Amino acid sequence: MNRINQLFKEKKNNILSIYYTAGYPGLGDTITIAEELEKAGADMLEIGFPYSDPVADGPVIQASSKVSLDSGMDLNLLFEQLKELRKKVTIPVLLMGYVNPVLQYGVERFCEACAAVGVDGCIVPDLPMVEYEELYKDAFLKNGLSNIFLVTPQTSTERIHKIDGLSNGFIYLLSSSATTGQNLQVSDQTELYFSRIAALNLNNPTLIGFGISSKETFDKACKFANGGIIGTAFVKSLPGGDLKENVQAFMKTFRN
Repeated sequence: MNRINQLFKEKKNNILSIYYTAGYPGLGDTITIAEELEKAGADMLEIGFPYSDPVADGPVIQASSKVSLDSGMDLNLLFEQLKELRKKVTIPVLLMGYVNPVLQYGVERFCEACAAVGVDGCIVPDLPMVEYEELYKDAFLKNGLSNIFLVTPQTSTERIHKIDGLSNGFIYLLSSSATTGQNLQVSDQTELYFSRIAALNLNNPTLIGFGISSKETFDKACKFANGGIIGTAFVKSLPGGDLKENVQAFMKTFRN
């Protein structure tokens, strides 16, 4: 049982997962941020590896990716930094990013590198499910990695059940089909979507992401899922001033 499964076994509700971009705001900040987030009460971390064409990301995360790339961040450097991860951090950690850098690095090599540094899972939104199942599933499983699939309001029930069968961590529910950074608006239509997912009685837990930026929106997400994922709002809070103080101040909103 990896750390993701252990978390959901021990905690059923109000799980807070935080996304941030590796190498932002400073190239050497990746582990410091992870350590401070755990101290401040984060349940799980999603470390983004930057890519030059982040089509699903809003302007804040796009800008952070550009800063990180311009500073020299790539997967080789990230894995070098992550060698210190498990000396400082005990909570589950996932890597999140686009498939192109993973393919260039080599999928099996990527999975092996994740396992070597203590990464528990990956979120690669543009990795087609059929390719994962036919080409890469064994590499993920052999290295003890959970591959996290995304579900949108437009995802069919048939596909959701397929995703549930292939998942071994949690399922990432996008609050909408917009880019990251939009505010979560729980309309009647959104409630129907979340209620439809709940009625499927899936085997895997769910977390809601995209648009969670405040305690109010986090609490809304927790009404419909096991917890929520915060990305843009946290990344926006990092630059300027003392980094550790910025992390602590942001997290007080959710864990005070």
